[in-house]
Amino acid sequence: MESRLEWGERTYVMGILNVTPDSFSGDGLATPDRGIDAVVAAAIEQATGFVAAGAEILDVGAESTRPRAAYGDRPPVDEATEAALAIPVVRAVAEAVGDRAVVSIDTSKGTVARAALAAGARMVNDVWAATRDPDTAVAAAEAEAHLVLMHNQEEPRYPAGVFETVTGWLRSAVESAIERGVARDRIIVDPGIGFGKGTAENLELLHRLAELKAALGGLPLLVGTSRKRFLGELLDGAPSDDRVEATAATVALAIASGADIVRVHDVAHIDRTRRVADAIVRG
Repeated sequence: MESRLEWGERTYVMGILNVTPDSFSGDGLATPDRGIDAVVAAAIEQATGFVAAGAEILDVGAESTRPRAAYGDRPPVDEATEAALAIPVVRAVAEAVGDRAVVSIDTSKGTVARAALAAGARMVNDVWAATRDPDTAVAAAEAEAHLVLMHNQEEPRYPAGVFETVTGWLRSAVESAIERGVARDRIIVDPGIGFGKGTAENLELLHRLAELKAALGGLPLLVGTSRKRFLGELLDGAPSDDRVEATAATVALAIASGADIVRVHDVAHIDRTRRVADAIVRG
């Protein structure tokens, strides 16, 4: 697949490949009983299934990004440990399905991003928007890869308002990425649903997605609501693996508000949601 995604004609489905032992959603592939070969094999099987089910982007992550405020503290993952899991998976997945899907590396470390891009990734998804390590942006620029800039913060405190804070923060992140050489047409923005935000903040951002996209100059918008905690809260405590209908509702409404990519666990279900929503919204 050509790595220059075309915006406006369709919504892209990004399937989540968690190469971690501690994903909040319970779908981490790096379980204690698996060596790296078994992890790679499981990732290829999942990636192949995701592409068959409709995913056009595959997001490989080897460090859990679950928010500490919601899920408690977690030990940091060093670059070597993250790369040892992520890079073999990126390489294998790119070789297996890279002609049918864009492979993305979910990392906030420049060295991991650079190695993944060399291994076949064509997108960097940085949940800290290159604020913790600007080299993720530099690596994306050098590879002419897409770069996802997501809003993130540790605590859900927004004295200036969540919408104003997120749009201002992302505007600054976009400017910084461009200064580091990333072409504007390679930048994707993500409001960071669930990251340093409570249910009220998440709902406000989802309600105002079209306004947020306009405030950021119409840049392509990625929305990740899949299985997230606030959906469980809205559904009287439904566990993470019982939130697919809730995820589908947010996806359909996000598409109606201009989302260009939806990042999900349940690809087959959400692809059906995307196809119907696109038929209505995009004609």
